[in-house]
Amino acid sequence: AKATTMSDVESIILSALSSGADATIPDSFAFATTSKIDHNSIVGTCKSLQADAYVSVTEHSTQFYVLGKEGENIIQNGSQEILVLNALIAAGEAGLGMPELQSAVGKDVCKIGMRNCLKNKWAKKDKASGKLIAVVTDIKDEVKEQLVALKEAPEGENTKILNDKAYTALKRRKLLSLVTRKSYTIGRGPNYAPQRIKKSADLTKEMLESGKWKETAFKDYNFQTLGETVGGGYLHPLLKVRAEFRKILMEMGFMEMPTNKWVESSFWNFDSLFQPQSHPARDAHDTFFIKEPAATISVPEDYYECVKTMHEKGGSGSIGYRTEFKREEAMKNLLRTHTTAVSSQMLYKLANQPGGFKPARYFSIDRVFRNESMDATHLCEFHQVEGLVADYNLSLGDLIGTIETFFRKIGITQLRFKPAFNPYTEPSMEVFGYHPDLKKWTEIGNSGMFRPEMLAPMGLPKDVRVIAWGLSLERPTMIKYRIDNIRNLFGHKVDLSMTKNAPICRFETAEEEEEGKV
Repeated sequence: AKATTMSDVESIILSALSSGADATIPDSFAFATTSKIDHNSIVGTCKSLQADAYVSVTEHSTQFYVLGKEGENIIQNGSQEILVLNALIAAGEAGLGMPELQSAVGKDVCKIGMRNCLKNKWAKKDKASGKLIAVVTDIKDEVKEQLVALKEAPEGENTKILNDKAYTALKRRKLLSLVTRKSYTIGRGPNYAPQRIKKSADLTKEMLESGKWKETAFKDYNFQTLGETVGGGYLHPLLKVRAEFRKILMEMGFMEMPTNKWVESSFWNFDSLFQPQSHPARDAHDTFFIKEPAATISVPEDYYECVKTMHEKGGSGSIGYRTEFKREEAMKNLLRTHTTAVSSQMLYKLANQPGGFKPARYFSIDRVFRNESMDATHLCEFHQVEGLVADYNLSLGDLIGTIETFFRKIGITQLRFKPAFNPYTEPSMEVFGYHPDLKKWTEIGNSGMFRPEMLAPMGLPKDVRVIAWGLSLERPTMIKYRIDNIRNLFGHKVDLSMTKNAPICRFETAEEEEEGKV
């Protein structure tokens, strides 16, 4: 078939129908063959013309047999049984053994031909020598004659020239196959014209400006049809786990802190937590500092002076860091490295609110940023879950009890606590939980009691203690959804279908898990 554009094929079809109102193309396949055009191009163009009612199309199908490669070979050389028989006749009464026969006609021909010769009783096997001997000398090659008749018959008529038994035998030998070809009768449609005028689907700005819309043919609009169904939004697995954690913490009486401000000053992120200005975490290798604006506008001056005094001289039983406290260092803007920057502001407000201090429970679940090397379990940004309780005379036992209650509500009952160091908590503890899939203990959080050096400058009463704990949101989400690489959970490499297909998140409490086992 020669290469022809769709526009050319349109012209050829419409021209063929131009001879009269009753003009038709009886068979699209025959028309394609005569016009030397690919039949699929004829069919596709007809469908397009039919959509605009330029042509009418009637489908019909034709069945016919097509010879396979082996069938064509038989027409050229004869059937396998005849080739074997001729070799045996040539050998005479001495016959041929299997090796000689295979050498004479070929291994494949020998296998099929010998079987059919014995089946038709054209040859016999000598019991003494084991050789095959021909018993007939004049046999017609019926298989070849049948295949020749099928090939020479007009297309569409070779399904009726043999009896059913012959067709079955030839198909069993895989010499031919039945093919169904769809073709079309093409006639004039209601909107027939020798040349197709494309209708425009849209009214454009250029049409309105030039006035061309007045003479442009437009496609009909179906105002009754429904538009494509719009899918709803889908929650990311992190948001599903976040919502579950949020519900649990609110059930425990915690109130959510406002954490929508990602940029913080070094004062709130580090200094207010009694973290020294020389601490390695404040280096650019660990923290993302903001270039513009590089410094914050203001902080509470009275509180700033109290924090400065605590760092330089100490207080509340501490000697401080005995180093110069630099204002320019405290005022640097950065992407917060933890949500504890918000916790310190909430505690300052709690200490200085009208009516004085009142016990409170706060939590937050939001994004934090650290300049870390990225791998399967670490990113430069992640989500931190943090909770704190401020009340009179709290102890380490209250902290352990609060942590156990939270983790019990998400189904983790096997916990261990290990002493640790944090700049702004003392005592401090790492929290480990037993991972049932990994069969080992894994770190799941950090905790501690805020140091007096952090609380005293805020103005909190001396007998007020603050217990706090935190964990990442990503790690429990990865465990819950069986994700082994954090980059498949969060970031630009995430598969959007994962968000769409992720199941709902529900954490069973320890009690519910026990009931399920009974």
